[in-house]
Amino acid sequence: MSNILKLSKLDFDLVKPYLKSLYLKMIIPIFFVAISQSLTAGISFAMFLVVTTITSYIFSVTEKNSMERFYSVLPIKKSEEVIGRYIFVIISGLVSLIFYLIFQYGVLVILNKSISIYEIIFSGFIGIVLFTFSAVFQLPGYYKFGFIKGKVFMYIPLLLFFITNFSSINLTKLFQVIGYNSPILLISSLIIFVVIAWIISILISINILKNREM
Repeated sequence: MSNILKLSKLDFDLVKPYLKSLYLKMIIPIFFVAISQSLTAGISFAMFLVVTTITSYIFSVTEKNSMERFYSVLPIKKSEEVIGRYIFVIISGLVSLIFYLIFQYGVLVILNKSISIYEIIFSGFIGIVLFTFSAVFQLPGYYKFGFIKGKVFMYIPLLLFFITNFSSINLTKLFQVIGYNSPILLISSLIIFVVIAWIISILISINILKNREM
């Protein structure tokens, strides 16, 4: 576990010099929610931006600095290397989600837009699902094809953003139609999906990294 946490911190240290440009990009969704006046659309766009930015930055930096050679001489397992990176991405996503929920909600309040508790919860879970679905495809893609070729997987969250943005009301109705009008059932189902998706993605990435040595 200590190796995994150290590797997560190493990823943070690698990205740290680029935090200024990251912060500038992260301001964009604040303006977007003011234009759309929809918390669901704002969170969807924010998590799309976060997942593509974080994953592309970390793999770009590691490849540019030939970090794979460094990892190869460390007394670590491939599974620890992968899990460490996934933890870094997940923590970055959760921190970003909390940040945007607070600030985008604040912007909408200033604009006298009424936001219900249900919309806040729904937007939060849409953000988690969008971030998860995007990341679990992008990370194995980068491990398999590298930063340049793996960038094609960045278009997955873009597609998801447009689907979520332009059909958020339909998604709400869909949840009700298929029996997810119970908040507890909805939340538990989404949690199960998120956990299973991350586990499968981690196992695929570990397998890719192990096979790369063979």
